Amino acid sequence: MSAPFSSQAAMLEPGLALPRTGQVIAFLNQKGGSGKTTLATHLAGELALDGHRVVLIDADPQASASDWAERRAQRRHTRLYGVYGLARDSLHVEVPQLAQNADFIVIDGPPRSASITRSALLAADLVLIPVQPSAYDIWASVDTVRLIAEARLYRPQLRAAFVVNRRVVGTVLGREARAALAEQPLPALAAEVAQRIVYAESVSAGVLARERDARCPAAHEIARLAAAVREALP
Repeated sequence: MSAPFSSQAAMLEPGLALPRTGQVIAFLNQKGGSGKTTLATHLAGELALDGHRVVLIDADPQASASDWAERRAQRRHTRLYGVYGLARDSLHVEVPQLAQNADFIVIDGPPRSASITRSALLAADLVLIPVQPSAYDIWASVDTVRLIAEARLYRPQLRAAFVVNRRVVGTVLGREARAALAEQPLPALAAEVAQRIVYAESVSAGVLARERDARCPAAHEIARLAAAVREALP
């Protein structure tokens, strides 16, 4: 067991003693380029548009979610949820305080930062690992899976699942990814998100796919993802 997890877990009790309302969903993957920010901003938006109080924690030093929120504000779009930049290894102490005034906390985690990832794991109720439909990407998630296993020594109630992201429509890669995921120690959500131009456009525009066209396939994908997340939560 690594010392950092032990020292961070020792700080849990004060945080857990606080009254807590919101459930915490963390998008984590030590591998970069898995699409965490797109899923985090869209899931947070879907939950907010459905009437929930939502906070998004930007725990990535690159601050992509914060940049998205800034673009949204510059274009005077309606504010859907608060975005807080907390790219530090004290999330497990700070998040329970924020959760007192929210129904959901969504964490956009960083790549290649074990200390922040450990902290997010100690704060989360549900961890989602976005993976592209490639066996290589699934194998590259081994570090994140290992950290989840370590976190469960301190928080056995922690739930975790893979999310197939950026699936190319009309190819067999999705089926191949499912076969590779079946060999992993964690389940995969039935909901999948495809590679679509609208997601890339939403980044520069500071909007959600649902806001651009509520009937488009991307909007339906995110709605299914939100439903699967609610089902997976304790």
